[in-house]
Amino acid sequence: MNATFQWERRLAGLARPLFGSGVVRFLAYLGLCAAYLQGGWVKLTDFPGALREMAHFGLAPEPLFAVLVIALELVASGLILSGRLRWLGAVALAGFTLAATGLALRYWEMPAGQERFMAANAFFEHLGLAGGLLLVAWLDLRTPAAATLTRPEAPRTPA
Repeated sequence: MNATFQWERRLAGLARPLFGSGVVRFLAYLGLCAAYLQGGWVKLTDFPGALREMAHFGLAPEPLFAVLVIALELVASGLILSGRLRWLGAVALAGFTLAATGLALRYWEMPAGQERFMAANAFFEHLGLAGGLLLVAWLDLRTPAAATLTRPEAPRTPA
């Protein structure tokens, strides 16, 4: 075993207890869902503002789209955080993020300048967020035990 590989194993061994914990995993899920929880809550508590947002992006009928977006943001986040159908919530938010990003951050249609620069950055940040959500879905479907907040108990062997 070469020295680099040994160093990597030792470093991972030191990091695993912290970053492999259920608390850190939950905080990571919460971080991924934070924008959707905030967005859904703000739209829910300021429904006229949600209607104006739908109108701004040309989504009609505004009340229907506002209700659907609120429900999607809050329910899908709840699925991710609860671990129940986590993969479905993650796929739903990834699809929503990609669609909303393509609708709202069309930087390629903007003239050169600061606004285009900021829209391009936000566009690619949202692509990264969608990628993170797809990774959550992939991990959840690949290892069903990943849906739990704590490590699954080792199988017991009969005595």
